[in-house]
Amino acid sequence: MGIVGVGIDVAEIERFRAALQRTPGLADRLFVAGELSLPSGERRGIASLAARFAAKEALAKALGAPSGLLWVDAEVYVEDSGQPRLRVKGTVAARAAELGVKSWHVSLSHDAGVASAVVIAEN
Repeated sequence: MGIVGVGIDVAEIERFRAALQRTPGLADRLFVAGELSLPSGERRGIASLAARFAAKEALAKALGAPSGLLWVDAEVYVEDSGQPRLRVKGTVAARAAELGVKSWHVSLSHDAGVASAVVIAEN
């Protein structure tokens, strides 16, 4: 296997919160339902959402930052083990297929008011 692309991104948590508050419907354009809520149905915290947004930005960078990718065509989820993963479809899956991406590696973090993510695309 080889690395196709690497992306990294950071999001200032309070700035991200303000953007969501000031722009009605933004959360629905950025996230699928499973990203917005915990399995219990409780709304996911802002730091977690900011980290997921950073992962989507990092994913786009790992794919060469092409235009036309839809945010909701990538879903960041966490396995029972706690490992974050990506599920892709549509525009994101098509670009990944063009590049020969077969697997993803994702790391999420948030601390000191900043959320960060790294995505590695592998063939």
